[in-house]
Amino acid sequence: MAQSLQGNLTKKAHSKVKFTGDQILELNKCMDPKTGPIYFMKKYCMIQHPTKGSMPFEMFDYQTRLVSTYHNNRFSIAMLPRQTGKTTCAAAYLVWYAMFVPDSQILIAAHKFTGAQDIMNRVRFTYESLPDFIRAGAYSYNRNTLEFDNGSRIKATTTTENTGRGMSLSVIYCDEFAFVQPPSKASEFWTSLAPTLATGGKCIITSTPNSDEDQFALIWKEANKKLDEYGNELPIGRNGFAAFQASWREHPDRTEKWAKEERARIGEERFRREHDCEFLIYDETLIKATKLVDLEGVEPTERHGHVRWYKKVQKGKAYIFALDPSLGTGGDYAAIQLYELPTMTQVAEWQHNNTPIQGQVRILKTMIEEVADSLKEQGIVQPEIYYSIENNTIGEAGLVAISDIGEENISGQLLSEAVKKGHVRRFRKGYNTTHNSKMSACAKFKQMVENDSMVIKSKNLVSELKNFVASGNSFKAKPGEHDDLVMSTLLAVRMASTISAWDQKLFERLRDSEEELIMPMPIIMS
Repeated sequence: MAQSLQGNLTKKAHSKVKFTGDQILELNKCMDPKTGPIYFMKKYCMIQHPTKGSMPFEMFDYQTRLVSTYHNNRFSIAMLPRQTGKTTCAAAYLVWYAMFVPDSQILIAAHKFTGAQDIMNRVRFTYESLPDFIRAGAYSYNRNTLEFDNGSRIKATTTTENTGRGMSLSVIYCDEFAFVQPPSKASEFWTSLAPTLATGGKCIITSTPNSDEDQFALIWKEANKKLDEYGNELPIGRNGFAAFQASWREHPDRTEKWAKEERARIGEERFRREHDCEFLIYDETLIKATKLVDLEGVEPTERHGHVRWYKKVQKGKAYIFALDPSLGTGGDYAAIQLYELPTMTQVAEWQHNNTPIQGQVRILKTMIEEVADSLKEQGIVQPEIYYSIENNTIGEAGLVAISDIGEENISGQLLSEAVKKGHVRRFRKGYNTTHNSKMSACAKFKQMVENDSMVIKSKNLVSELKNFVASGNSFKAKPGEHDDLVMSTLLAVRMASTISAWDQKLFERLRDSEEELIMPMPIIMS
């Protein structure tokens, strides 16, 4: 291979070069606006194979199609399995673009700093391996930025809410976009990015999938909607993105034998996410990812203020209301869940973060009265309705609010759980949440959802479950997310477990046939 004119890894900016006739022909082939990128990569690019070292870039068929998708579309999004060369293809394409499209401003955004550095390492390796008559001269060449004498520049950074803001970009490449955390950061980044591409810039997004609700998934889903309002097929997605996907089976080195061994090594769930490209949550969620992907939720049948109703109440059923209170000052949300017994079907929910604790209790009472009135209209003289509240901290104020209203003025029974301290059990209204009680409720909730013993209707609750992840020896929402709907549901599960002590049908529904049955602690109803 030709050496650098200066004997270095880079070519000096504005160097005088003598070209042979053949070299001019090769340059023209690389410059071709239609076929240039593929020709350039196949003929001149080198890659670093993890086991074989430096070698020519012998592109697979799906990689050729991938680069064509990058080149022929202003916006493209690619979802590919792990270790299929998507980043290598992107790095080589960006080198071509910078050298053969003068004055290009190219930004590489990765979800982590190490990821950005890895892409830049590939960019530099590709550039350094080129013969001098092909490559442009560089006058700035460091870890994060490459500037060429044709006015083009490649810069790498991490994905933040302000990445690219104020820049006029020719190309932005977002690598592993599904793994930008927290998910709100990816959404804010995308919002700030749009104006920087208004002058005609290109956007390339690649990733393996993660959650089906993150920004990558939203763009991907819209890119695959290719019918207009009249039912005519569109060449690209309705959002202007061209979607590309390839199977691991298209990689020449990956066979069914390889897949079997890989499944045994990393597990079925990770294989489905990282190689089959299914939208399974990457984090350790309470509900297993393969179940979460099947939970979709439905639209409410009715809305009464902030209350979402999913199902009409029916005679012959019992109902439980669980209130997880909050300060109501605009921070954390308060939430109420309503479930039908013994089916454990979600009937309604409410959440708000600006309602004071007294208002939260009044809304609870209103929902209870609505259910009671409906059952009475169906001929039920004494509706079977139970309600309770988490009595930790702000919950004490909730109990005071209930006392002010008068339990006798609420058409339901206040359910409480005994609290055990040492060898002494004492009764306290409501439910006190401790680490042990929370983890016990999490285990029961997980079992019920995964065994289809519980019916979740709320899209909002499903969304929270996808962000309800392991944290130390407990579970909580990811930073920047909320878990109030989950916590109120956990309270409902605890209430159902309490009631199952005297309700055989509910007891059978809640029971796990493989676990040792543990009788609940004594309870009281006020």
